Formats: sequence, C-alpha cells, structure tokens
Amino acid sequence: MMTVPYERTQAVLRTRELLKELAFGESDNVDALRRRAKALLKHFPVAADMDASAAALPAVWAPSFTKGRAG
Repeated sequence: MMTVPYERTQAVLRTRELLKELAFGESDNVDALRRRAKALLKHFPVAADMDASAAALPAVWAPSFTKGRAG
C-alpha cells in the first residue's frame, strides 16, 4: 500500500509528539511507545521524500545526502 501525503504529514507531526513524550518522560509504557513508533514509521518520509521536499522548498529543507539508501 502506498503512503499518501496526508499520512506522511501526520506521521511527521505525531513523531514530534512521541519524541516530546520521550524527552520529557511523559510515558513509561515501553511496549506502547514501541507500537506507536512502529506505526509512525509506516508512513514516515524516507530520504527520497525529503529530497523531493528539499527540491521544492530549499529554504525549508536540505537534501538528505543519502543517495542509494531507501531510508
């Protein structure tokens, strides 16, 4: 199944929330955190997605410099 832009955007935003929880110790349920992380990775942008964003918005993003890697 292919990721659509909405799913990719939500994955980035929700990953930020997950990282905030980890950074500030707001959750201690490791299994739940792992499940959320796995779900987020399903639609998280890969290097090619970031490169496309960098090409379209160079003032916002930089190229990934990971040519040949899937992400």
